[in-house]
Amino acid sequence: MPERKRRTPRQARAESTIKVILDATLQLLEAEGAERLTTNHIAARAGVSIGTVYQYFRDKDDILAALAEQRASAVRDDIADLVISPPGTNAVRAIVQALTRSFDDAPRGRAALLDAMYRRRGGDGGLAQHHQAFLAAIEGKAQFAMELTPERAFVLTHAPISLLRAAAAEPDLALDPAALEDELVRLLEAYLGALPAN
Repeated sequence: MPERKRRTPRQARAESTIKVILDATLQLLEAEGAERLTTNHIAARAGVSIGTVYQYFRDKDDILAALAEQRASAVRDDIADLVISPPGTNAVRAIVQALTRSFDDAPRGRAALLDAMYRRRGGDGGLAQHHQAFLAAIEGKAQFAMELTPERAFVLTHAPISLLRAAAAEPDLALDPAALEDELVRLLEAYLGALPAN
């Protein structure tokens, strides 16, 4: 029993340290951009030693991947809740808004985080992991007017994220966020409307 009591504070302290590192990373992304982000800058902003950073993360990309996973998991849960809820007249728009607004607090870091979302720590495809986790979250809980085949689920989950990633990677296009949201809604509604009903 005493051993267990010692572990809990360590786990809480580790979680707190990881949160501080991730928060510092997001702050630096917004202040200086991804190009200037280094583990030394992150450690300094977080108020921890560089050794502490390396205790939890392999490198800068590993930190970005963890930050993207954290953000993607929260968005995935929000969208799963929307999909499971009884459908409303603006269900597709609500889902698109959850996606498009998930990085509103990180406009400069959006491209780096969306890019990192495609990867996962350990080298596996991050988007594929989130796709599978999303499907598991809604399995048996969501009602659809059509059969949700693996191919349809792939298109519905990957298309908007891939387009948002491309938009974030091409800031020179100066795409209007509201207009882009409208186009994504139009795209998904047209696709859903073209699918045969059950």
